[in-house]
Amino acid sequence: MTGKRLPIVQEVEALSAIERRKKNRKRLPPWFKTNLPIGDAQIAFNDVRGNVLDNQLSTVCQEARCPNIHDCWGRGTATFMVAGEQCTRACRFCAVGTVKNPPNLDPEEPSNLAEAVDLMGIKHAVITCVNRDELADGGASHYRACLEAIHARCPDVGLEFLCSDLDGNLDALSILLDGLVLRVFAHNVECVPRLDAVVRDHRASFEQSLKILKVAKEIRPDILTKSSIMVGVGETDEEVVEAMRLLREVNVDLLTIGQYLSPSPRHLAVDRFPEPEIFSEWDQIARDLGFKAVACGPLVRSSYRAGLLYEEAKGGPVTLTYGESSTGETL
Repeated sequence: MTGKRLPIVQEVEALSAIERRKKNRKRLPPWFKTNLPIGDAQIAFNDVRGNVLDNQLSTVCQEARCPNIHDCWGRGTATFMVAGEQCTRACRFCAVGTVKNPPNLDPEEPSNLAEAVDLMGIKHAVITCVNRDELADGGASHYRACLEAIHARCPDVGLEFLCSDLDGNLDALSILLDGLVLRVFAHNVECVPRLDAVVRDHRASFEQSLKILKVAKEIRPDILTKSSIMVGVGETDEEVVEAMRLLREVNVDLLTIGQYLSPSPRHLAVDRFPEPEIFSEWDQIARDLGFKAVACGPLVRSSYRAGLLYEEAKGGPVTLTYGESSTGETL
């Protein structure tokens, strides 16, 4: 025996608790479905998928089983995660593993990442990261090296960085952003302020996230800033609107709002499934508040149609039509 077993009664109770959570999980509503791409989008998706398979590449799109992979790859956007697969935080909504001291950063990651982006043949790359609170700069210098390597190898690929809060380290934020070639700096507030303690790790807060977004815009007013809100974690409609207002007060340019889906029975349970019409209302409110580009819908994720969202902010067509679901269907 290498360890002690729980008494049988406690084992049964623990199992029963998980089974009860499984039994009580809300079923997905009928509007949760995606469409396969057609025409040019299908050709583009097949090209990207072929490059991924032929070169044994890895993306967040695949690993997270994102429901929008056909949509985004068909539009030339893909997402990559850097700084490892283990996070120093334990947010209740997230499936990424948690560890106090993650493995050392890979010095080859910037060049390997640049090669992957090049081989995939995409137009817009979203780079995201885990939290690395054990590092003095929160990983900022490594993130910068990754982004610079991509730009050096693929100067025509648009870059978007979905950053951690760097534990509130504004000097690290300056190290990251000063002079960096970047289209979009993103940082997600995740939920409304009241639910920070329920949804996020104790080191994260809506206030700290706002500060990061505010200072990022001050450091680089030429870069678009972006944030995302999950719904279905216990918020009210009114709180979602108030969170939008707070984001606009710090000049956030781009906004996505999507439905939270629990990764497993051990994670935070889904509280509700707002109907698509509610997302359409939030879309219109966000535009009225002055966001330059918005994507609201049940299947929307923070990197959803990221390249198109950037183009919309620069005067292009609307990314997700008001009254249209995130699957492209008219509501």
